[in-house]
Amino acid sequence: MNYADIKWVDVANGPGVRVSLFVSGCTHHCPGCFNEEAWDFGYGRPFTKADEDKIVAALAPAHIKGLSLLGGEPFEPDNQRALLPLVRRVKETYPDKTIWCYSGYLLDRELLLPSRARCEVTDSLLLCIDILVDGPFIEAQKDLNLRFRGSANQRIIDVRRTLISGSVVLWDGEMTIRPITK
Repeated sequence: MNYADIKWVDVANGPGVRVSLFVSGCTHHCPGCFNEEAWDFGYGRPFTKADEDKIVAALAPAHIKGLSLLGGEPFEPDNQRALLPLVRRVKETYPDKTIWCYSGYLLDRELLLPSRARCEVTDSLLLCIDILVDGPFIEAQKDLNLRFRGSANQRIIDVRRTLISGSVVLWDGEMTIRPITK
């Protein structure tokens, strides 16, 4: 997997100060996308163990609230396979920090059901993600006043509560880490 950028101090892509990884590769090609150059899977630099180590170290300070994954598209199957070790390591190292992920795929229609986005690691990756901002960017629904999303169709989903309940649960604005139990 390649990545376009790492923002070591990001306040736009989730609550609090976060570290954000922008992966390369996206097949959605949403008109008006803010990161069009990252559609190319070869854009940027290869994501290495050294990059993973730097991200994990950057999450250590108490004022850093978590990790955000953006793109490109984190849920392209090749990107999922590369991201899973990172998010597992972050969850093990920092169980009280949150992981946010932005995807043009819809959780309930494409990530949890058979689709071209699903692969052998999708469920494992979802178990590590606290919040998923899902849905393609739709330029006609762009609203700069929306919190943590670009267009009104996009949902901010509490993944853990959704997996427990079996239906989509929107984020309530609180960020309490809840273990998955059934």
